[in-house]
Amino acid sequence: MKKITKVALATTTFLALASLAACSSSSTNRGGSTDSTTLKKGDLIGVSMPTKADQRWNVDGANLVKDLKAAGFKTKLAYANNSTSQQSTDINNLVSAGAKAIVVASVDGTAVGPAVKQAESGGSTVIAYDRLIMNTDAVNYYVTFDLERTGILEATDIINKLDLKNGGGKAVPYNIALFAGSDDDNNAPYFFKGAWDLLKPYFESGQLVDPSGLVTKDTTDADWKKISVHAWDQSQAQKQMDAFMTKLGDKPLAAVLSPYDAISLGVMKSIQNARPDMTTATPFDSKNPQNKSAWPIITGQDGMDIAITNIHFGAQDETVFKDVSLLAKQTTSILTDLTKGDKPKSVDAPMNNGKKQVPTWLLKSTDIVLKPTGDQQDPSYIPKTGFITDAQYQKDIAAPIIK
Repeated sequence: MKKITKVALATTTFLALASLAACSSSSTNRGGSTDSTTLKKGDLIGVSMPTKADQRWNVDGANLVKDLKAAGFKTKLAYANNSTSQQSTDINNLVSAGAKAIVVASVDGTAVGPAVKQAESGGSTVIAYDRLIMNTDAVNYYVTFDLERTGILEATDIINKLDLKNGGGKAVPYNIALFAGSDDDNNAPYFFKGAWDLLKPYFESGQLVDPSGLVTKDTTDADWKKISVHAWDQSQAQKQMDAFMTKLGDKPLAAVLSPYDAISLGVMKSIQNARPDMTTATPFDSKNPQNKSAWPIITGQDGMDIAITNIHFGAQDETVFKDVSLLAKQTTSILTDLTKGDKPKSVDAPMNNGKKQVPTWLLKSTDIVLKPTGDQQDPSYIPKTGFITDAQYQKDIAAPIIK
């Protein structure tokens, strides 16, 4: 009888431990890589966007809501007003509302880390949208555009328009101003690297020079914050360009590397104020590079309304347009795969966020110029993607230049 009791006790203990292990395994799965087993159609997807102040984030938010609803999910959308604390609160509120997945376009890729960690620990799948969330293992997937390609397209436009490959700037160096994106945006160094890898050789050869001294032939990718524009702010860009124009004096200006259309606009306003002799009626020409009244080659990114207007009238040379509807589609595809129990697969290499290799999808952007060649497009391509309506496009090309 005593022997039977020992066996029974042992059996009971074993079952209890097995049950505990099963519970522990279930808890781990809720916040780990097997989140695909918990997501289903009809679940709430939380979307956290950085701000409504910029045109593109309004389009991103609308696209995500539309595509996710069409795929059978419920959605809740929040905008953080470019505040890191507000975005953390938004994420917490989305989780409290029952979101089983969180899509985050971060204001600050590091500051949002604790909030997404709490979300992931509670069982939510976390997708970093456009901007990688840094220094946390609580990121399941990352969807963005090919970041270095943006800088490559911008630099290529400058190289071609200044005829650098054929010796432009060898007799007398061409003056150029360079800007990088916000110092708290993890995408910004990649944009700059793509451009700098192509432009640096022309600084080394003496064909390009930055009169401000902020960028030299010895500049490296790691120095990008010296020319960053905090929060991608137009007014801040204008102030930085004012300082550059003081250094430039009455000399000609060949080009401005700008990574964002609003920065480009700030640059243009500064040029107008400092050098009213410069006019878009006389674009920079490598055949007459010492014309002090020539308007510089100015790049940009995002295909905003102001860029369409300024490209149409010759104030901006190009913008790198990212069809953000592709981001929404890829995000929706990942979440749909998870509802089927499938592991989302990407052909692109994962990106390191400082804590883990995050599965990454890199989408292709498009170079928008007034007179396209190769795979470039003209501004009329933008409404064809649905980014803006044709009616808005017609307003853009009729609007005052440099508004």
